[in-house]
Amino acid sequence: MTPETLQVDADTALALRIYEPPGGAHASLVIGAAMGVRQDFYAAFAQWLAGQGYRVTTFDYRGHGYSLQGPMRAVRATISDWVLDYEAVVAAAKAALPGQPLYLVGHSLGAQLPGLMQDTGHIAGMLGVAAGSGYWRDNAPRLKRMVPLFWGLIVPVSTTLFGYFPGRRLRMVGDLPAGVIRQWRRWCLNPRYGLGAEGPAAQERYAAVRFPILSYALTDDELMTQRGIEHLAGFYSQAAARVETIAPHEAGAARIGHFGFFRPQFEATLWPRATAALSGFGAPERL
Repeated sequence: MTPETLQVDADTALALRIYEPPGGAHASLVIGAAMGVRQDFYAAFAQWLAGQGYRVTTFDYRGHGYSLQGPMRAVRATISDWVLDYEAVVAAAKAALPGQPLYLVGHSLGAQLPGLMQDTGHIAGMLGVAAGSGYWRDNAPRLKRMVPLFWGLIVPVSTTLFGYFPGRRLRMVGDLPAGVIRQWRRWCLNPRYGLGAEGPAAQERYAAVRFPILSYALTDDELMTQRGIEHLAGFYSQAAARVETIAPHEAGAARIGHFGFFRPQFEATLWPRATAALSGFGAPERL
């Protein structure tokens, strides 16, 4: 499938893919990707959702994946810019199907960023998958042990040397623009993650969210902990937010992990659980 283009502003065009349901759509859905993950990773899940009647949009944040234009070292994007990208994609998806509800499926970072959007009134609900606070003390034990080396040495030195974070070369996270990794570092070292690092304005935006949120915590997640996922749910202080725990044996598997939910092996087990959750969300107060 060839990516389409969404022009966010004069200097920014995003690559996105739209999966149209064969028999007409009863809802729109935008998938927000995890940090360093390209939209291709969600293709099988998006195609399956389209078969269930959802018009699904996936996208790459500016300076990443198919949205990268030119060398990454020249990209000046930050996570704050990625929030604008996400919001623009959501607005475009809503405009394409204005009479139907719009939902989000946020994988990790993809469920963190909606709290920073300026206008979320047309979002009918969000399903978060493996999405929690990235504060380092909320990380899984093995990851937590790497924090001093990763944030204290590897990220600052490699980003300065290359002009971006060379995650693919280091086999860590993925390639990221310098502004993104530096802002993310600031978030991950703050006890209240992005909510704390960005100050009162961020707290006000999270508190303005009113759409319902269901977060899946995977018991064998190698990156996120149950505590971190509950902390993120708590950031959405005025929303009806809850956390459900999923263990691999519930899906007849030996492992799910941070990334496994979106793999085709779970089409018959976990994916129907996701659509059941989405159908349980009510319509937003303002369409």
